[in-house]
Amino acid sequence: MTSLRISLRTKLALISLLLLALPWVGYRYVDEMERFLRDGQRDALVATARAVATALHERPQLFGPRPGGTAVSLADSMLPNEEVLDLAISSMPALPAEAAPFGLPAVTAPTRGGADEVAAILRALERTTSRIWVVGRDLDVIARAGTLVPPDEADTAPDGGLLRLWRRLTGRAGAAPADIAALLADATPPSAQAVSSAFFGATASWVRPVGDGEVVVVAAAHPVWVADRVHGAVVVEESTRAILSVRDRALARLMLLTFTGFAITAVLLLGFASRLSWRIRRLRDEAENAVDARGRIADLSAGSRAGDEVGDLSRSFSRLLARLAQHHGYLETMASRLSHELRTPVAVVRSSLENLQLEPLPDSATPYIERANAGLTRLTRILSRMSEATRMEQALASTETERFDLRAVVGECVQGYRLAHPGTCFEAQLPDYPVWVRGAPDLAAQMLDKLVDNAVDFAAADTPIRIALVFHDTTAELSVSNDGPPLPAALEGKLFDSMVSGRQRDGGDEPHLGLGLYVARLIAGFHGGSLRAANLPDGRGVCVCAALRLA
Repeated sequence: MTSLRISLRTKLALISLLLLALPWVGYRYVDEMERFLRDGQRDALVATARAVATALHERPQLFGPRPGGTAVSLADSMLPNEEVLDLAISSMPALPAEAAPFGLPAVTAPTRGGADEVAAILRALERTTSRIWVVGRDLDVIARAGTLVPPDEADTAPDGGLLRLWRRLTGRAGAAPADIAALLADATPPSAQAVSSAFFGATASWVRPVGDGEVVVVAAAHPVWVADRVHGAVVVEESTRAILSVRDRALARLMLLTFTGFAITAVLLLGFASRLSWRIRRLRDEAENAVDARGRIADLSAGSRAGDEVGDLSRSFSRLLARLAQHHGYLETMASRLSHELRTPVAVVRSSLENLQLEPLPDSATPYIERANAGLTRLTRILSRMSEATRMEQALASTETERFDLRAVVGECVQGYRLAHPGTCFEAQLPDYPVWVRGAPDLAAQMLDKLVDNAVDFAAADTPIRIALVFHDTTAELSVSNDGPPLPAALEGKLFDSMVSGRQRDGGDEPHLGLGLYVARLIAGFHGGSLRAANLPDGRGVCVCAALRLA
């Protein structure tokens, strides 16, 4: 089961989603700010009502009916369940102070011209955004000043572009500013139940919705005292339109800053992730190309110059490859060095044996001399094989290429194999037309010799060696297969390396140092091709294929 692969850019994008908590925190902050402003507005209205009531204290002559016309009564705004309360209050007679019941103060006879004086007192407050009512004990409005929406703001309420965008994105279209102003202008007076607490000497504040509840009105009532008796009440009302406007504008700015921050963060994260991914992919490509097709380690000693962790990893990887290349070069030249160093002692032993044969020796010494000569011959062959790879590399560097028919070369080699190995059957499958490749025909024949020698050594008794040459679009595939033991799993990917051999039995007088297939790989690479080995499909043997590029 393959695990889900998530790129660095996707991971950083998922981590950036944590930034969504910032708008939520900002929204909660704006919500708390709105609640704080509304509480402050209620406290300010209570203070205003107390200040106006203070100006009316101890002046019973002010609470008279409005001159001319019918007085406005808050009883008109009563709800059905308020009628009993209003009846209990408005029908109370004016009692002397000593006869007044507890909690229900007596009413002093009002003066008829008091409404004009109250109106004069409130005239200075007409240009505020508050609406002030002065109400008598009979719930008649003695004076009123101000409006919830001043005339100079009723038609010009600001509605900025950010606010419109915020409402459009959040789906809160809301009423138009003119409609809100009309609703506030036509808002009903405060109810008798809300004002009634002030007639019992208590300061009260409340909130009531206007229209569909999008805008609410905050109100406060304070009693007016005359000699420890309540003669009326001052009611101050104000809409939360300004607070809602501040809230919406704050949310709109928060939205703009959030979107801007997200856009900038997304661009920076995407650029950072792209550069980091590019650097990691570059390091991966360097790791994959560290060893070329011929098994040599590339020179990556420079590494990255970046000072971060990826740069440290790149430089460490380059230093590791440099040490491996140095060790690999030592191993490649070790065979030729040993061959060079051992040639002088071998020559001394050979000359000594030759001089010894010229001397008269007893017959019993003859077998020992012959064994020494056989061992010396075997040692000479080992030294020749050890330096074969080095000589091949030097020869490939100076060999000129030519265009030749690979089919003809393979046909001649097969005939020679049948003469050299009379006890082995060779089956050749060659095309009827020439197969032209570019390289050196003698080197191609040498490569085929290595493959055939390897197949003969591992082939089972009385089984044929199959040699096939097939033609593809751009390559010619030369294969040698034999029946015998399968390729061990431990040699997978290592069979064509230097000094690697899969032989588990004695090879006789012929030395095997694991250089034959390595030389064959060098020759295949010289012809622009490669070697591969695999077990036969039925598991009865091994097939080695050389893919060479066509001319």
